[in-house]
Amino acid sequence: MPRPIEAWIHPAALAHNLARARAAAPDARVMAVVKANAYGHGIERVYPGLRGADGFALLDLAEAQRVRDLGWRGPILLLEGAFEPRDLELCSRLGLWHAVHCSEQIDWLAAHKTQQPHRVFLKMNSGMNRLGFRPEVFRSAWARLDALTQVDEISLMTHFSDADGPRGVAHQIAAFEAATQDLPGERSLSNSAALLRHGIQNDWVRAGIAAYGSAPDFPEHDIQHWQLQPTMTLRARLIAVQQLQAGDTVGYGSGYGADAPQRVGIVACGYADGYPRSCPTGTPVLVDGVRTTTVGRVSMDMLVVDLTPVPQAAMGSEVTLWGRGPHGARLPIDEVAQAAGTVGYELMCALAPRVPVHSDDPA
Repeated sequence: MPRPIEAWIHPAALAHNLARARAAAPDARVMAVVKANAYGHGIERVYPGLRGADGFALLDLAEAQRVRDLGWRGPILLLEGAFEPRDLELCSRLGLWHAVHCSEQIDWLAAHKTQQPHRVFLKMNSGMNRLGFRPEVFRSAWARLDALTQVDEISLMTHFSDADGPRGVAHQIAAFEAATQDLPGERSLSNSAALLRHGIQNDWVRAGIAAYGSAPDFPEHDIQHWQLQPTMTLRARLIAVQQLQAGDTVGYGSGYGADAPQRVGIVACGYADGYPRSCPTGTPVLVDGVRTTTVGRVSMDMLVVDLTPVPQAAMGSEVTLWGRGPHGARLPIDEVAQAAGTVGYELMCALAPRVPVHSDDPA
């Protein structure tokens, strides 16, 4: 039989989370962000749950082609725009919208031969200091684009650096509004955190991590607070049980020692499957739907869990590393990520190719 580990993607949960984004932005249109192969879920697997979006946003031309191949004829936005001049040829062929964040991209557009003018999203660097034109030169960039016959509609966008934290978004909104005052065009400002936490909505909102059932401002708020549902489950099974005696240690480095007799289970999951090696003893896990914790160091192919709360557990018992467990139990991916010192995004994207992935019935 195959090694007992698998991941499940839940399209109905994706559709639910998308509806939550819509409810938070009733006057806006919603772009579902499917970059990084839909945050590790697989574009083809999430499409049934997210095709109710008004548009899709991503980075790679190959991913844009995959979305078109699924039958999507609506807007697709390249969030980082073109990476070289010839990318604009595929933008023309696939009818892609694309960000413009630097003067070189304007130069490429000026030299591009197309019969169909492009819809572009001019990006402002309002404080993130990654991509975009600074506020003092934003209007001149807009004027350059507006003069090009290759450009049809110009939308305006920015990205928040602190929507999930105490600094908030007010300083960036102020910079954006001051620099774009009286400029025509639709606006796109909000990511998941700005939308749910601050209620910021313009013409287009970008539903990223919230669509995938992770709280954008965890741990201040969890997915239950935002009424989101897990969209990915990673589960495995116990492949052995060990009876420890007081003083016995577990795993490489002997970092965990039993101070009394203790049953532990060996799980067919390790860092080669995408489970973080940095998860320490005490990381939450479900065994047969009962919450317990890991013990010892995560190794390449195995990890160890405390079976004290689950005395009935035996070889073959189901282990939920994150997501949906049996009997209605849930383990939000954010809790595992917090234990690992990272964020849910990374765990989703790090799911290893050797893990078989299935999709629930989208109904």
